[in-house]
Amino acid sequence: MNKTELIDAISSDTGLSRRQAESALDAFVFQVTAGVWAGNPVRITGFGTFKLRERAARRGRNPQTGAAVKIKASRGIGFTPGLGLKADLNAKRAPRKPATVTAAPAPAPVAKKAAAKSPAVKTTASKAVAKKTATAAKAPAAAKKAPTKTVAKAAAAKKTTTAKKAGAKRA
Repeated sequence: MNKTELIDAISSDTGLSRRQAESALDAFVFQVTAGVWAGNPVRITGFGTFKLRERAARRGRNPQTGAAVKIKASRGIGFTPGLGLKADLNAKRAPRKPATVTAAPAPAPVAKKAAAKSPAVKTTASKAVAKKTATAAKAPAAAKKAPTKTVAKAAAAKKTTTAKKAGAKRA
């Protein structure tokens, strides 16, 4: 299988366009090359590991003349297959085709009721959401329920502020 055939196979398996599949393959090759070039092994669980192999300078022989030749130090790449790849290669049946991921549905349109709210309410609501997001980012995984209370407190404060304003207008 050459690169063109691989791109066509990726395109048909994933539902991506041919250009997207080619771009994805090029990005994969680049990332593996850059990682190995930097000296970091690239591990793909279930498939294998790409590693940098350093070869020291050495003396060799020219097979035609038998003369001694200096061979420079070089860098190469090694691939060690993973357990999943070995199991698939030694299985009696062909490997399973991966499941195709479908695109996420488009977000629902915003209800018209939300547009009728006053700017003051929108600001308070956006502050509550921003505060919830900031708290969730700072809080550890165990304390994720705390931001919900903050939003509830903000909603209660908004109701009392609105009630006070209404009372002040009546007087």
